Amino acid sequence: MFNCFHLRIEMKKLLVLCFLLLLFPTIQAQTGLSKEAEISILTSTPSDEAVFTVYGHTAIRINDPVAGFDWVYNYGIFDFSAPNFIYRFTKGETDYILGVYPFKGYTAEYELRGSSVIEQVLNLTQEEKQRIWKALTENARPENRVYRYNFFFDNCSTRPVAIVEAYVDGEVEYTHSTTPKTFREMINYCTRNQPWQTFGCDLALGSPTDRIATPHEEMFLPEYLMEAFEYAEILSPDGSKRPLVSRTTVLTGDIPEQEVEIPFFTPLLCGWLLFLLILGVTWIEWKKKRYFRWLDFGIFIIAGLAGSVLFFLAFVSVHPCTWPNWSLIWLHPLHLLGGMLFVVKKWRKAAYYYHFINFAALSLMLLGWYFIPQHMNAAFIPLVGILWLRSGTGVCRYKLRAE
Repeated sequence: MFNCFHLRIEMKKLLVLCFLLLLFPTIQAQTGLSKEAEISILTSTPSDEAVFTVYGHTAIRINDPVAGFDWVYNYGIFDFSAPNFIYRFTKGETDYILGVYPFKGYTAEYELRGSSVIEQVLNLTQEEKQRIWKALTENARPENRVYRYNFFFDNCSTRPVAIVEAYVDGEVEYTHSTTPKTFREMINYCTRNQPWQTFGCDLALGSPTDRIATPHEEMFLPEYLMEAFEYAEILSPDGSKRPLVSRTTVLTGDIPEQEVEIPFFTPLLCGWLLFLLILGVTWIEWKKKRYFRWLDFGIFIIAGLAGSVLFFLAFVSVHPCTWPNWSLIWLHPLHLLGGMLFVVKKWRKAAYYYHFINFAALSLMLLGWYFIPQHMNAAFIPLVGILWLRSGTGVCRYKLRAE
């Protein structure tokens, strides 16, 4: 989902640039590439600069020195200024664009970002080069360049894979084996230096994210694509084999990995601090025999709003892997109703029933935490504990007053 996720540029400039740059490739495609031309996969290593850079990026380079032609085809362009972008992104209806621009400008941007750009020159015949070149040129036309983005199954990394596999003579065989990993394990490794981003992904993505990805599905992340291509072979119709990659080069220099400062206030620490704060306020309530209605109202309204987002992702959006989501047990839109019940005294009995059901559900969830068929971020525990604590005290308060 999130996001190789994206290459952020101003859309107005992009549209003008693509229009101008596509004029020459279209003309050149009619005459064909020279025998000196090379087609390669460019992999940009992850960077902690922004949310979308932690996953890396993939693009296709076509370099024809005879024609003085050196362009990058990038499936990772999106228009952040498009109408209702946030809503459409949340719903999973984000449209991405195939952009075309000079190779030097592409590498310069990633070099400034602190990412290495690794080039894998593909071991292709002249006919294969021409077919891929023609397909890319056709894809880049204004009427064809927009596609519906899907983080796991149709993104800037999977598109180049599909192009290569479709236009080589024969079949691409991937011989490199990796340790089986789930989708969540792979994206959480990418966000390992960004605990808040990991927290958000764990909250939004449901149990399908914990499925083991096939070796081919792993290539939705650029670094896995690069590794798979490095060991892949093309099985020709006559039974002969040849390596898919003829050579690999680090283009922007071997940039040393920079030390990343992980924030002190992680979701786990903040969660436990908040739990201790609510526990302290609850203790004051009991000691003074008072009820802070505003506290339950605030907690459950916030939980209800967050639950509404999860509900939208699970039942309305078309994002993959958001349903089923077991986090909806503790974070759901019904908390909005609960929050309203707690502030109206004449609804006291209804509030008791709500607290009772919520307390029972969260008790079962906490007891069976390690049996839930979905990875649950450790930072969820204190947050679940807050709702459990407030509902538990709500049940006890009602029972004591009824006696």
